[in-house]
Amino acid sequence: MSVFQTVYDAHLTIAGHQITWREIIGNAFGFASAIGGLRRRVWAWPVGIVGNVLLFTVFIGTAVNGQAVPLLGQAGRQIFFIAVSIYGWQRWQQAKREHAGPQDAAVSPRWATGRERAAYLLAAVIGVVALFFVFREIGTLFPVPTWYFLADSWIFVGSILATYAMARGWVDFWLCWIAVDLVGVPELIYFKLYPSATLYGVYGVLVIYGFFAWRRIAREEPLADPQTEMVGA
Repeated sequence: MSVFQTVYDAHLTIAGHQITWREIIGNAFGFASAIGGLRRRVWAWPVGIVGNVLLFTVFIGTAVNGQAVPLLGQAGRQIFFIAVSIYGWQRWQQAKREHAGPQDAAVSPRWATGRERAAYLLAAVIGVVALFFVFREIGTLFPVPTWYFLADSWIFVGSILATYAMARGWVDFWLCWIAVDLVGVPELIYFKLYPSATLYGVYGVLVIYGFFAWRRIAREEPLADPQTEMVGA
């Protein structure tokens, strides 16, 4: 067995369940990224990208009933996370140079405008419906229940939407994550991905705290440029 294969397969066995170190470490990076996002630090983005790469390898092949079943939404969203994170990384670096708020804070949070909110909600509905049919078509090859395709579609779309909203500095992104966690935790428990399920549960507490923190900051901290801060393309 190659060194790469040995590292790839390395795992812990807890209560009879094998948990790969890739899942544990990937989630640790994900949690660190969430903390960085809460504190509005640019380093949250590259740290999150490392976690995305590790978790992609976990979700692309999950053992269910003795067969390798890819969690399509969970795996696919990691790829889009990387793309959106690169975008967010660049935006926060630029915003930090122009930011008038506390030192080291990259952005001044604000709520999405009514037009922006209507646009992302419409995109979410279209995306979930479209991906449901795509995932269901692909998923006929695997022994998974029908509800899984709808759940995974929402996890995929909601996660991308939350990451994009975070990159724009919208307070709304915390609410998107709450909605994703409400679906993601039960799904991960069903597929016995307990470290990820546990982390999602911890995320839930962090996300609720983050929502109130960013909402307070949005009221108290002026935008660096009210006309352009986090509004442009």
